[in-house]
Amino acid sequence: MSTENKLNNRLVSLDFFRGLVMFLLIAEFAHLFEVLMESGNEQLTAIMDFLFHHAKWEGLHFWDLVQPFFMFIVGVSIPLSYANRKKKGDSEQKIRNHAFRRAFLLLLFGWGLYCIGPEKIIFQFDNVLAQLSFTYLISFLLLKKSSTFNIAAGFVCILISDLLYRFFPVVGFDQAFVAGENFGAWFNIFISGYEYGGHWAAFNALPTAAHTLWGVVAGKWLMENSSYADKLKRLIISGVIALALGYLSTFFYSCNKKNFYNFFCTTFCRLDVFSTCSLLLPHRCKTNN
Repeated sequence: MSTENKLNNRLVSLDFFRGLVMFLLIAEFAHLFEVLMESGNEQLTAIMDFLFHHAKWEGLHFWDLVQPFFMFIVGVSIPLSYANRKKKGDSEQKIRNHAFRRAFLLLLFGWGLYCIGPEKIIFQFDNVLAQLSFTYLISFLLLKKSSTFNIAAGFVCILISDLLYRFFPVVGFDQAFVAGENFGAWFNIFISGYEYGGHWAAFNALPTAAHTLWGVVAGKWLMENSSYADKLKRLIISGVIALALGYLSTFFYSCNKKNFYNFFCTTFCRLDVFSTCSLLLPHRCKTNN
């Protein structure tokens, strides 16, 4: 296949979205935002601090959305990639082996990154790669389920996490909304032997699977043999409903990305859907329409 044909078969808007997220991650790794914060301009410093740093515990900053965006993008890509492999003639077994191998490598690389700094073997699994290995595999295994099933599965992941945080019985780790005293902290200590800096929770891999599962739904919607207007209408209506659910959930959940993920996931649900609208607007999915 020529380079031109390969480009024509890609969803360019998704590539742009992925590239933007990767740029932000690389810019953070290269300390670009720290340089901007040291510009001497107080207003610029305040803006950079709000946009490109995580909320310390409770709250929502722009930077808190980058990792879920990445999870969501992977979900959108799964049905597109699966359809492309089937078109090339790959067997179900070959595709399944590829998915399991990719999940294993993501986990291996995510874990290995934590061993570089201390120069010893440690077991920590709260970074994007390690958690993506879980969310990717779950989403792939549920790929052939209906969109309704995948949406429900995302909420089940959130519900399981919610119940564990709220009703975990171990003394000292039974305070769902308190840093270092909840189920997430207990789980970190259980698998790693220590609590993670910043109170990030490895267990977030379960509730954040909702982002990837909902991304799969978005990918399926983009591939449907329906009109551009119908796709956009469905996404906007879904986004409005998710927006309402997100705000209603403020009466029950703390907005905390680091540890108590449940309200954050519900809030991000509406951003997932509106992000999908942005995928449709600049470039229509060429698979069917």
